[in-house]
Amino acid sequence: MSEVLARLVRSPQGAIGLGIVSLVGIAVVAGPWLAPHDPNAISILARYKPPGGQYLLGTDQLGRDLLSRLLHGAQSTVIMAAIATLCGTVMGALIGTTSAYVGGRTDDAVMRTIDAVMAIPSLLMSLLVVSMLGRSQANAVLAIAIAFTPGMARITRSVALAVRKQDYVSAAIARGEGTAYIVMGEMVPNVVAPIIVEMTIRVAFSVMLFATLSFLGLGAQPPTPEWGLMVSEARKFMHLSTWMILWPCCAIALVAIGFNLLGDGLRDALNPRT
Repeated sequence: MSEVLARLVRSPQGAIGLGIVSLVGIAVVAGPWLAPHDPNAISILARYKPPGGQYLLGTDQLGRDLLSRLLHGAQSTVIMAAIATLCGTVMGALIGTTSAYVGGRTDDAVMRTIDAVMAIPSLLMSLLVVSMLGRSQANAVLAIAIAFTPGMARITRSVALAVRKQDYVSAAIARGEGTAYIVMGEMVPNVVAPIIVEMTIRVAFSVMLFATLSFLGLGAQPPTPEWGLMVSEARKFMHLSTWMILWPCCAIALVAIGFNLLGDGLRDALNPRT
């Protein structure tokens, strides 16, 4: 682990990505304690305050402190996106690994179904699922997880096909081990590296997708300080205060860039050829 971390830090994109993600992690963990004000406290006299003074990033149309809402919103946005990515990754990894191990017509049937689902864009799939289940933060997380599952299954299967031919898998089959043990105990641990890289990159897409659902009113609901919802509320008041929409957009972009750079760094650090 220390060797992987050292290789990660030596690469420029890995070091920058790790730094950005670390800052985001601090905001997620300590955001409520670092926030100078109540994120939902309304002050009519403090509406549209510019950045500076008591309100470092300004206030919104209800006089709520934007910095406090951003810090609290890190939990609503980043944690929910990470949970959605983790759920989609686990489901996709299990499907892809099991399909690669079983092989034959079952593998063909599963992969053709995966291909058909992957033809639907992730955003459209998420919108379809949320429309069926109803508007809520939990349903948005489930929708993103379902949208990410086919892609993760396809990637995992491509790696698991090579693992399936290894001697330790053949030895487990010769011992009479069950399918569940071989998949979970022998194959999944050996496909973890590419899954981690792909999962890290997909967190960036998950953050943007979750923010998009909230922007459309299908994810987090008011008065939750979620970044996509903050953008949706601020677009009506852009002519009065540009900072209302600027800061949450910058936060979303920063998280996406950080996780993308971290994923690129991990790809190089975990590559056995390097």
